Amino acid sequence: MKIKTVLVTGAAGYMGRHVVRAFLEAGCQVLVNDLNYKGVDDRAKRQEADIFSGDRDIFKQMGEPDLLVHLAWRDGFVHNSDAHMKDLSAHAEFLQHMIDGGLKSVSVMGSMHEVGYWEGAIDENTPCSPQSMYGIAKNALRQFLLQYTEHTDTTVHWLRAYYIYGDDARGSSVFAKIVQAVEDGKKTFPFTSGKNKFDFIHIDRLAEQIVKASLQEEITGIINVCTGVPVSLGEKVEEFIKSHGYDIRLEYGTFPDRPYDSPAVWGDNEKIRKIMDSQ
Repeated sequence: MKIKTVLVTGAAGYMGRHVVRAFLEAGCQVLVNDLNYKGVDDRAKRQEADIFSGDRDIFKQMGEPDLLVHLAWRDGFVHNSDAHMKDLSAHAEFLQHMIDGGLKSVSVMGSMHEVGYWEGAIDENTPCSPQSMYGIAKNALRQFLLQYTEHTDTTVHWLRAYYIYGDDARGSSVFAKIVQAVEDGKKTFPFTSGKNKFDFIHIDRLAEQIVKASLQEEITGIINVCTGVPVSLGEKVEEFIKSHGYDIRLEYGTFPDRPYDSPAVWGDNEKIRKIMDSQ
């Protein structure tokens, strides 16, 4: 099926604005949904129905898109927020009603936090034992979606993201916090040991991977949207500070490392590499 119309939920979020623009640049007609539309490309058409209304005709209300890219999620940077479990059934119901209405292709954002503590590369067969409410909710939604679509003709891409940076003034990552600290005139920044290694990807590269993975049907299921290269947090943040010419110094060891972060974890990029190389 050739994808012509794409609905992006969470379109005004940190990730959403970049994904919307990337789909537009790929030549798609883009429909968008969010609680507000600040920063969303004006070329996209707003679909302002409530995705969590429970309405069974939500697919029709949303313009009957060829592809749904479901980015909407509350408190993604607050890993133990009550919102994750409270909203889980609403996400599942929305996806169910979209699929029942006739949706033929869906991409949903996953997270490395579905996996929990893991050392080394993560692939689609890595066992999941999430250690935060965010990870538990994402893991459960993935299990629901893959089970629900098992006997349908709906194509599913579960796009598992890792450590995202870029557009940092709008984000909530450590990079965003450093930008804010610099703007506040601070000369030091309290930090962890910085030794943990993660898979860092720039938001624009991530958006490109999301678009290309979503617009193809040959490679489906769990797809890591990542670089496949582990880099220490300290090294990446020092590089960030230097590249921006910031006059601020990291105070290593001020905060303990999170107990659910392993010494080194990254995404196996075999599937996304095949997708990117084929287009």
